[in-house]
Amino acid sequence: YGWGHHIFSFAIAMQNLIWGAAQPFTGAIADKYGTKKVVMTGGLFYAIGLVLMAFSSTSLLLNLSLGLIIGLALSATSFTVLLSAVGRAAPPEKRSMVMGIASAAGSFGQFIMLPSTLLLLKTIGWSSALLVSAFAIAFIVPLAWLLKSPASTTPKALNQPSLSFKQVLHIARKHKPFWWLSLGFLVCGFQVVFLGVHLPGYLIDHGFDATTGTVFLALIGLFNIIGTYGAGWLGDRYSKPKLLMLLYGLRGIAIIAFLLLPLSTLTVYAFGIIMGLLWLSTVPLTNGIVANMFGVKYLSMLSGIVFFTHQIGSFFGGWLGGVNHDLAGNYNMIWLACLVLSVFGVVIHLFVNEEAIIHDEY
Repeated sequence: YGWGHHIFSFAIAMQNLIWGAAQPFTGAIADKYGTKKVVMTGGLFYAIGLVLMAFSSTSLLLNLSLGLIIGLALSATSFTVLLSAVGRAAPPEKRSMVMGIASAAGSFGQFIMLPSTLLLLKTIGWSSALLVSAFAIAFIVPLAWLLKSPASTTPKALNQPSLSFKQVLHIARKHKPFWWLSLGFLVCGFQVVFLGVHLPGYLIDHGFDATTGTVFLALIGLFNIIGTYGAGWLGDRYSKPKLLMLLYGLRGIAIIAFLLLPLSTLTVYAFGIIMGLLWLSTVPLTNGIVANMFGVKYLSMLSGIVFFTHQIGSFFGGWLGGVNHDLAGNYNMIWLACLVLSVFGVVIHLFVNEEAIIHDEY
């Protein structure tokens, strides 16, 4: 349609912002009424959004489908809701590891779907490829039917009061490490959405074809399986805030190396492998810290609050990348922002601790 970079990137940015804004509410609904109903509804919304996107001939319809509807769908089907269900089913000493396994499963989906989608784009075109994707995503609905709430294995202490939803929110609001953790997650959102949305375009600007960008993203998905599982395993054994400091520091070093080294297929794929190991390794660690702080009863809602700041970062990473490119013809300012935010991500986690202020039995 001859749209500029900013049209598509704004729709992606809006999707991430709506996803984040809705996340605490879908998380709270999942905490109260169960994960199954929330995920089934999200799967239905996801399929509808992809069908509408397939027929989006105006920027308004693109924002409605890709931005609003799929943004709402993601809040009901993605990390926060599903990892909270997994976290409740796992004993505390293995919680980070099983969250890592669940995150790794999503990464395997990314690895499978990206080459498959590229094949669909080349053979049947973008609109039909979206319709096939809508059919595939609809399988979330019957699969979600298999979800069930685990039976409680932790007996309440005699005469122990049960904290209400409002009481837990009040405690979280006054707990500064919770907000430092949230600010740190903003860094993750900015970096991953900028790279996921704009690095293929960056490569095309430098003479590479679409296949190179797709392989880059597929490598991220493949090696993120190792990264998320490894982060979860390490999180059960070492300090999660210190591991997050290490991850953000390594991201910054990897970006510097990528920008300084001569750009080639080898360096692109090596960058994809390294970023894959660091990509969503933050997720099981961050959710694990929230679970340690507040227990698991309201985990979906509290993780959703933290995730909202992630999605604020995602909004700016997606949108400003397109704006920077349309105004300057490059991504230089956004690359610089990624490096500054890596330093911020390291520093902010100095003020985060995992000390429990609400225990699982509540």
